[in-house]
Amino acid sequence: MATKKQVAWSLGMCATLVATVVGAPECMLAQGQFHVEEASIADIQHAIQTGQTTCKQVVQAYIARAKAYNGACTALLTPEGKPIAQSYGMMRAGSVLKYPTQTVAASTVFPDLDQYAGPPIEFGKMYTSISDPTVQLQYGLRVGIPEAGQLDALETLNIRGERSVTCKGDFDKNPADGPLPQGAPAVCEEFRKQPDALERAAELDKQYGRNPDLEKMPMYCSVFSLKDWFDAKDMRGTGGNDVNFAMDVPNADSPDIGVLRGKGAIIYAIASANNVGPATAAGPNKPTSIVPENDLQYAPWPGQACNPYDTARVPRGTSNGSGVSVAANLVTCSICEQGTASCQGPASRNDIALLITTKGVIMNGGITGKKPGDRAGIHCKTIKDAALVLDAMKGYTPEDEYTALPKGIIPKEPYASSVVTDSEVSDKPLKGMRIAIAREFMVKHTRNDVAISDQIDKEIKTVLRDKLGATLVETYDPLYPDDPDVPNVAYTFQDAMAEVLPHTVPEYFYRKSPDGSLTYAVPGWDVRSEAYDVALSRHKAPLSVKINLRSISQGFLANPSPLFNMDRYLAERGDARVKDVASWFANSKFKSDEERAAAENAVGKTDPRPGPDGVSYLEMQSVYRMILLKVMYENKIDVFVNPEQTTPPYLLGGAPEPEVNNRASISCCTAFTALLGAPEAVVPAGYTTVTFDPKYVLNDDKKQYVATTGTVESKLPHPMPISLMVWSGPGSDADVIKVASAYEAATHYRIPPPSFGPVHGEHATH
Repeated sequence: MATKKQVAWSLGMCATLVATVVGAPECMLAQGQFHVEEASIADIQHAIQTGQTTCKQVVQAYIARAKAYNGACTALLTPEGKPIAQSYGMMRAGSVLKYPTQTVAASTVFPDLDQYAGPPIEFGKMYTSISDPTVQLQYGLRVGIPEAGQLDALETLNIRGERSVTCKGDFDKNPADGPLPQGAPAVCEEFRKQPDALERAAELDKQYGRNPDLEKMPMYCSVFSLKDWFDAKDMRGTGGNDVNFAMDVPNADSPDIGVLRGKGAIIYAIASANNVGPATAAGPNKPTSIVPENDLQYAPWPGQACNPYDTARVPRGTSNGSGVSVAANLVTCSICEQGTASCQGPASRNDIALLITTKGVIMNGGITGKKPGDRAGIHCKTIKDAALVLDAMKGYTPEDEYTALPKGIIPKEPYASSVVTDSEVSDKPLKGMRIAIAREFMVKHTRNDVAISDQIDKEIKTVLRDKLGATLVETYDPLYPDDPDVPNVAYTFQDAMAEVLPHTVPEYFYRKSPDGSLTYAVPGWDVRSEAYDVALSRHKAPLSVKINLRSISQGFLANPSPLFNMDRYLAERGDARVKDVASWFANSKFKSDEERAAAENAVGKTDPRPGPDGVSYLEMQSVYRMILLKVMYENKIDVFVNPEQTTPPYLLGGAPEPEVNNRASISCCTAFTALLGAPEAVVPAGYTTVTFDPKYVLNDDKKQYVATTGTVESKLPHPMPISLMVWSGPGSDADVIKVASAYEAATHYRIPPPSFGPVHGEHATH
């Protein structure tokens, strides 16, 4: 018997959960109307097959939502909070972007500002874009506007006339409408031959009508956004930067985007994100002003996306527009990119599902994201949809050498066949699976960690164990009290680290702290000696208590120079003006003076090798995998689970949660799980209602603002999403999908954001 599925239809009362009829298409209302809000891939295809809508009408419905909800959602943080003149941005969904004129006084974020004696702070202001002189852009510090009603999640829509700056307006008119106006760049003649999203949808309707070939095109009429680090051949692609290419649209799709397009997906929008690159370096150029540490993740061109559950709070991660666009039903699914937590954070903070595969199962992330750690990820509203997208994307491509690695680990069966359905929940589908709770990522470092850590602990026991039948064990961390309700692993991560580190990366123990002392010193031993390595590997010497899952991958991994990736990308793109890193910088406006100085330091660098300090990224990835897999084999573990993050989203533009005990502010478990290059899933796990918001404090010499942990409990204005994270060793993608989908089927926690319900024109009825 299937469980009732919780779905909010948001007909002005989105906070109420409604049970749907089991077996009915997810987005069919009682009156028979089809809505794109909460529509799955199968819902869209079913509605087309049954004549309720057409592909073109589906795209039109998403455009209607963008028109209603894709405006600016941040206000500039200015010295006095005085109003500014009205400014206008780029064209979006047929309307010009209109920026707020009200600003917020900097003293509301930075206390004792009259006593501050440090370098000038880059407060918010407007500036004229170098890409398009008719466009204004927000610059510098800003804050989220409470109850903004807007999200700024999509920087470019694939709509004729606004999908390119080089070929905007009538320079992109349909060839059937006559010749281009005088003065149109020559490149626009060829560019305008490409259909926009609406025209592509109409082509599919004309070719297939109500009978799409779903075997050939499993993504038929699924409407996608792409993190702005990816390229689409029919939309502006600058990695979110305000850089003046001769032709701002790249000459080809990123490989994974091309695969989706060929399988029927509508490549509809570029999602807002932190800007990719440009490659930066240390050097003589120094900034004249600074931005205090914060979690603003924005790019100069699109601006900052906001959380749809509370627009005053962070959406998290550089892939924030990807996560927000899915969460607010501006698209069906999105392709994100992750180096550490860029996909994880926007999934957990915005109540959506995420799948990231073993490195190489799908193509690499980003237009210049060719580093060993970068991976493309899949944001959808459900694990089921994400698995369907994965099956459409998986496989080898010559453009990405990493896809040659997993040939032997991609199963013959579709990944979607591992998805547990609602009807299977009562049969305890996880019986026989051993799931380890990663306690290292559940430590209650501060008062802000307590509520979510305890809530996820309860979910793991009551749902994964009691309801779904899994066997639980827990890993060991001295900062997390032993749980008598869950058996301990017999072989710990510390055991594996002691055996693996000495004979693979003995240089690891040479790491020094800022004061020059050895970071991992052990009393009575020289940790740099062969004698220590031998004794440690035989468990005759202790491992430093500072080494654990949170700390092992912090801060000193060496990648090849990012200049290589940038210059290679630009050479392949073949732009007439922006040909290399130097010309990129010469034609850019940067989002901060710090970024400008670092970029200028990169010009002229020719050495592609990583820096002299640190351990090779790929070398350490192999080490992490040996450590993890040894623990899994010794304890017969199938997957690990933990909260994606134990602190609630903090205020956008405010102080971030400080790192403590190697628990990064961005995610509890970013570094180790991300650098493994192993499969991960994130799935909604409920909501939290309390927070201890961090604050800025002016330090003793009055020259620096320092983020400090909050001590005052507040009730969140809106319940904020939390998520369960499921991860495992390389090649265990199917196990991760099984566990994540089973949890999803047993709970159905996702509720669409109440403030972003249906709009006029969204009811895509044929």
